[in-house]
Amino acid sequence: IMLTLDFPGSRRLVDALDAAVGEREETAITEALRTTLCRLMRAKDVALPDCCFERASDHYARRELYRSEDLGYSVIAMTWGPGQGTPIHDHAGMWCVEGVWAGTLEITPYELVEQRDGKYRFEPRGTMNAGPGSAGSLIPPHEYHTILNPSDEAIAVSLHIYRGAMTSCAVFRPNGDGWYARDQRQLSLDRTH
Repeated sequence: IMLTLDFPGSRRLVDALDAAVGEREETAITEALRTTLCRLMRAKDVALPDCCFERASDHYARRELYRSEDLGYSVIAMTWGPGQGTPIHDHAGMWCVEGVWAGTLEITPYELVEQRDGKYRFEPRGTMNAGPGSAGSLIPPHEYHTILNPSDEAIAVSLHIYRGAMTSCAVFRPNGDGWYARDQRQLSLDRTH
């Protein structure tokens, strides 16, 4: 086992994720992961490391907890300080399952409705407030969304399981005319201790 961090229940978490990722088809994998993640979060059998509850002052923190050498998937814990969030972004063509471990996150999926002259137009598909123990999945081409911690004071923590190591993604900047420009962003990891 190649755990970046060892923590209570880590073996149980990895065994359950390995079983889910062993499914053959993307929809079956993400459904099994979503169900597994919800069950694990609600059972309280896994205790994330303390560092996952420490916010970074100027960005949401990304900490890798595990990367499977055999199956290729990675597990990232994200810590969201009050008001921290993302622009519209994609998932580099990878499926992803995301679960809220602590706090509340505001999640807005977007549909790419038009692309022209290097510009992109999106339509929001309903915003949801996700609380602890809830999880959702993204499968390309339905991979665009924003995440925001709407709280004024509390942090939020989420767990993200990606098909592979997600080291970069596309982010979309509004042009002010309903269109967005696309930028490639390198994703870094924050320190674990």
